[in-house]
Amino acid sequence: MKYLSTRGHADRKQFCEILLEGLAPDGGLYLPEHYPQVDDATLAKWRAIYRDQGYAALAFEVFSLYIDDIPAADLKVICDKTYTEAVFGTKEIVPLKELEDRFYLEALSNGPTLAFKDMAMQLLGNLFEYELARRGEELNILGATSGDTGSAAEYAMRGKKGVRVFMTSPYGRMSPFQQAQMFSLMDANIHNIAIEGVFDDCQDIVKAVSNDLDFKRKYKIGTVNSINWARLLAQVVYYFAGYFQATRTNAEKVSFTVPSGNFGNVCAGHVARSMGLPVETLVAATNENDVLDEFFRTGVYRVRGSADTHETSSPSMDISKASNFERFVFDLLGRDGDRVKALFGDALSKDGRFDLSADPAFKDAATHYGFASGKSIHANRLATIKDTFERFGVMIDTHTADGVKVAREHLRSGVPMIVLETALPIKFAETIVEALGCEPDRPAKFEGIEALPKRVQVMAADVEAVKRFIAQHCD
Repeated sequence: MKYLSTRGHADRKQFCEILLEGLAPDGGLYLPEHYPQVDDATLAKWRAIYRDQGYAALAFEVFSLYIDDIPAADLKVICDKTYTEAVFGTKEIVPLKELEDRFYLEALSNGPTLAFKDMAMQLLGNLFEYELARRGEELNILGATSGDTGSAAEYAMRGKKGVRVFMTSPYGRMSPFQQAQMFSLMDANIHNIAIEGVFDDCQDIVKAVSNDLDFKRKYKIGTVNSINWARLLAQVVYYFAGYFQATRTNAEKVSFTVPSGNFGNVCAGHVARSMGLPVETLVAATNENDVLDEFFRTGVYRVRGSADTHETSSPSMDISKASNFERFVFDLLGRDGDRVKALFGDALSKDGRFDLSADPAFKDAATHYGFASGKSIHANRLATIKDTFERFGVMIDTHTADGVKVAREHLRSGVPMIVLETALPIKFAETIVEALGCEPDRPAKFEGIEALPKRVQVMAADVEAVKRFIAQHCD
């Protein structure tokens, strides 16, 4: 399997090359040259594997289609090491919880940092350590987080040989629990940088540094954001696992609703569907920062500036420039790299928007690729958290509440709906208290975390300042 850039660069690379690289040299994102097709016989085989051997065995089957430069025996060891009941709390790893008839939550937040990002980040930590040891190299990971990616990356990479983490986050815009999870880590290879701005400023810095090829090569810069294909690939697996739990035969279809800001989580669903997973609809649920909902309704992709990015009670989706969206548009436009480059490299830089409403391909977003969308605001969030708790005795976090609210608008008779749960409620306790009048449960290991000493560097949204900080801590 070879990988190509969404912006048409001539290079074709293998998995382990793009694992450590992040963005392509032309600023594009990597995708496989084709999506391997999963037929009915393979689906039946995978269903039995998941039932009899568990999630790690299913992950190995999926990854083997995309990774052919790691020996199969080594890849299996990595999968078995990553997806364990000890790390994720249950044998199923991602168990379904049926709220009502054929309406499910898929639990993705039982890992070390209580958010779905652990599902991919734990894999990335083990892949990085394996590949760096094989090469005898080091890697400096530069990331951006709106809340959960940062802690998931840091917990996965802390103490890993040959890896340093430099994680940017928007200063003051994460929940106190999220900040404490990251800033209380004192490991020598973990560095937190709080940027005076919004998440998109952090993401822009990561992309700018990654596009400085000389600096990137000198300091061996890699990424853990969902611009890294390996992270997206890890997320594909739980779509198959959710499907197998919700259905009895491969003749059935399901729909998924995914709280989405950066388009990574739902893009993994797009990949799974493109492989042949029987998915009826992929619903992207946004908060007040509704750039994705606007596109799927109108065909206009319009990024917002910092001043127009709302600070909300589902802060991990306070994003107005969805970096993974480029991957979907690449597929939507027939994998035309030149056209994608013109849209994402030129039009967005110049105008901050592009319009595909008149393009015949736009209707394929719904008809061929199965996408739909919806929006949830703070009042919806509170009402959904309250309703879910009172009717089902289940407490959900704010982002999952956005998903549940939007999912109900897209139910179809006879088609199971699976909402991807994104975090545990304790991460957003203030809003849970507002909705329910009581504190969410807190795992014992996180008691008093907000009071722990913190180590973080506050900086202006300045690419050169971040580069200097990286250089200072690498030399």
